[in-house]
Formats: sequence, structure tokens, C-alpha cells
Amino acid sequence: MKIWHEVWEYVKMILIVIVVVFVVDYVVLINAQIPSQSMETTVMKGDRLFGNRLAYGFNLRIFGKDIFSTKWKDPERFDVVIFRYPDDEKQLFIKRLIGLPGETLEVRDGKVYINGSEEPLDDSFVPETPTGDFGPIEIPEDCYFMMGDNREHSHDSRYWDDPFVEFHQIVGKAWFRYWPLTEISLIH
Repeated sequence: MKIWHEVWEYVKMILIVIVVVFVVDYVVLINAQIPSQSMETTVMKGDRLFGNRLAYGFNLRIFGKDIFSTKWKDPERFDVVIFRYPDDEKQLFIKRLIGLPGETLEVRDGKVYINGSEEPLDDSFVPETPTGDFGPIEIPEDCYFMMGDNREHSHDSRYWDDPFVEFHQIVGKAWFRYWPLTEISLIH
């Protein structure tokens, strides 16, 4: 009888560890690897990072279906966000949030202008002088416009069939780079 009690204690410990790992991985944090150069120099191709799944709210998704979603904080301009790619929700992307719901966004000579402003957005995080024109485009309610920091090498909202990321597609906010070890840092 004593042996079964010991076995049961080990089984309980293993089950508790599994539940904790599941909750952390599917509710609290997302572990992501950067697959392309689109966000250089903020994060580099091959970097590994954690994202905070609870930064904006809570989205419960099971077997590819959204079950429950609640928002307690709006994403802000310039946040680095992990989200499900609107053209194929099986893929996760990471980009910088540039356009907010209800805004009109336009890119002229590589600079981003919001709501017809004469002053472009600050793009000091962009590693080289961007080029090109896009828009103007009006961003629907509860949707966001994403762009990579490495604008000349980023497949972002400017090029997607569906250019907008809906709130429920946001998985989390990029938070902490842990790989490579020489580059451990918070993501800004």
C-alpha cells in the first residue's frame, strides 16, 4: 500500500508540473523565434523571445477556434506585437504597430503620415531610410496596421491581401529577448 501512495505522490507532482507548464505556455507567455530580417535591428533573424499574452487582454483559442476574448488595454502605437497573420492564421508574425483603429494612414517617400498630418511619425527605430508610397488607407474599428522596422525588407500590412490585424488576432506583446545570450534584453 505504501508503494502506491508514493507512486500517487509522483504522479500528482508530474500532473501539477504539466498543468503549470500548459498555463504558462498557453495563457501567460508565448515563446517565439524571429524567422526573417523584417524587424531588424530591434530583433534579429534567429533571435528568441517571450511575448506577454496578457498585455492587452485574454484570448482563449482551442484547436484553431477563438473560444473567448476580452480586452482590458488597447495596443499602443509602436508596440512590437506578436499576432496571427491575417492571410493565414496558422502563421505567427511579429511587427510594430503603426496604425490605430479609425485612423487614415499614408506612406509618402517612405515616411508614415497619420490623418493627413504634415509631420511624419517618428521612425528613429528604422535602420535605413525607407522608400515608397502606400495609401491612403482607412483602418477599420478594432483593427491595426503593422509594419516591420526593416521597411525595405518587410512583408507587412502594405503587402497582405487583408492589410489589417484584428484585435482577436493579437497573441501578445513582445517582451523579452532571451537568445542569443549576448543580446538578452527587454523589447522596446
